[in-house]
Order: sequence, then structure tokens, then C-alpha cells
Amino acid sequence: MTDPAVTAARRAFRIERDEQDSHVARVILTGPGKGNALGPDFWGEAPDVFTSLDRDESVRAIVLTGAGETFTFGLDLPAMSAQLQTLLGSAPLAAERTRLLDMLSEMQRGIRALLECRKPVIAAISGWCVGAGIDVACAADVRVASREAMFSVRAVRIGIVEDMGSLQRLPMIVGEGAARELALTGDDIDAARAHAIRLVDHVEETPSAALERATSIARRIAANPPLTVQGVKQVMNEHALARMDASLRHTALWNAAFLPSHDFGEAMRAFMEKRAPRFQGR
Repeated sequence: MTDPAVTAARRAFRIERDEQDSHVARVILTGPGKGNALGPDFWGEAPDVFTSLDRDESVRAIVLTGAGETFTFGLDLPAMSAQLQTLLGSAPLAAERTRLLDMLSEMQRGIRALLECRKPVIAAISGWCVGAGIDVACAADVRVASREAMFSVRAVRIGIVEDMGSLQRLPMIVGEGAARELALTGDDIDAARAHAIRLVDHVEETPSAALERATSIARRIAANPPLTVQGVKQVMNEHALARMDASLRHTALWNAAFLPSHDFGEAMRAFMEKRAPRFQGR
């Protein structure tokens, strides 16, 4: 059942109510990029979507998933690259870099709104969960994957210091060693490996089974006293959020200073030309 009050004028999200439990909302990533890629629409809409669900007293738990059988391909590189080129121009100086810092800070708000939402979020992940998709998944409270799901913290491969929360959240979830390996290599890992390092909490055979498991967890949460559930999440979040703030600001400042690099431009060209990049450390 679609809730028109929260789906109006949305391009990156669709929100529905669970047919068996009206206290469970389903948030579906819908693009508009290929593979539910996270472009300007996602970053612009996410704060309002999760703030609205946070304030909706009828919602007690949220299931987050992707349209079709893909969670998200991650950052919509063509759309975001075009936005960056418009923002920075050919010779980015202090004013342009300040605007970039503002843009990165606004994008961080989208992930933070998900993390700070008082209603527990259960992610159902199938297909690819790449780059910024890991940021989204790590902001959920519980993660359920289907067996064919693939994961990658891929920012390092395109010349970006990941700045939406994975570098802060991943070590808390999987430990320092596994987090550093994922972030430094940009390797793809399957659901079995993700489960072994505790990136995901449950693995199911199919996307539909993963969605059903996530929905079942959300229904059990929704059956508990809602204010108590929200209190549990807020108390557990307190330590994590206190540690994250300074680090997120630091990564935004880092990328505002160093993202306009030769290697980043080479990564974008290589992506568009479908070839391996040739990095020079410039």
C-alpha cells in the first residue's frame, strides 16, 4: 500500500506500508539512475524522507531496500561528475572549494538523517551494494542480504577518500582490520564474506527471502513499545554519533581540498571510456 503523503514528487524513493503491519514502512530506492544509483535526487530527498518518517507516529520500524533486485550501484558518477564540473570549473580556488565543502556537508546530511531516524531501519540487500550504497547500508540498524549480493567500498578506486560515513561506521561493525582492507583495496566481496566479517547479520537464499526476513524483523520490532524501542536506538547511537562528527567533518575538508586532482579526473575519464585508469599520484 503506497502512502501518497510521503511519495509525492519523489524521484529517488518510493514509500509503502507493509500490508500485514501498518506500523512498518518500506522505503524503496528507485533511482532515477541505473541500478538505483544515488544521484542529486537521492541526496536532496533523503533528509526529508527520513525526517518525515521519524516524525510519523504511526511508523515504528522501517525496511529499506532497492527497486528490482539491486540495492544500489552507489554514487551516480555521470550525474555527480557533471555537478562537480559545474561547481568547480577549470581552476578551483578557495570559493569553489568552499562550495564543494558545502555540497559534501549537505550530502552527509542524507546519511545522517537515516542514522538519526529514531525508527529502527532494517536493510534488505540484494544485487550490488557499492560505494555510497555501503554508507546507506551501514547507517541501518540491521542488514539482511540475499546470497548473490555483492559489496564493495569502492571510493578508493575512483580517487575519493570515502566521506559519507563508511570510514567511521565500518570499523564499529566489522572491526578495524576488515574495514581497512575493504576501504584500501576497494575489493568486491560476496554475501558469504560479508556475513563472515559481520557486515551483514543474515543471509537468505533469494532477494525475496531477504526482503521477507527484513520485514519479519521490522514487524517484531514494531510489536514492542515504540518509545522504548526509540530510546534503545538513541542510547546505542549516542556513542557512535559522538565519534563520527569530527571525523566526517575532517573527511569533507580533505575532499574539498584534494578531490579536484589529476587522479580523480583520470578516474572519471576512465569510467566514461570504460577502461582501466592510469593513476599518477597528482
